[in-house]
Amino acid sequence: MATARKAPWDKKNPRAKAGKSRHLTASQKARAKKTAKKAGRPYPNLVDNMRVAKKSKAKKSAKR
Repeated sequence: MATARKAPWDKKNPRAKAGKSRHLTASQKARAKKTAKKAGRPYPNLVDNMRVAKKSKAKKSAKR
């Protein structure tokens, strides 16, 4: 039986072990704002920011 996934705000911070966190670039922020606006929110939330950061991280690892 599969267990339910925890929400991001219920999980421990994985970056505590990985070191200092990084800020989103201007283009990433714009992409997150666009996603939020499409979903009917005036500004991006944690999930929008996480999605944008994950996509850019996936692109970097694909290039290697």
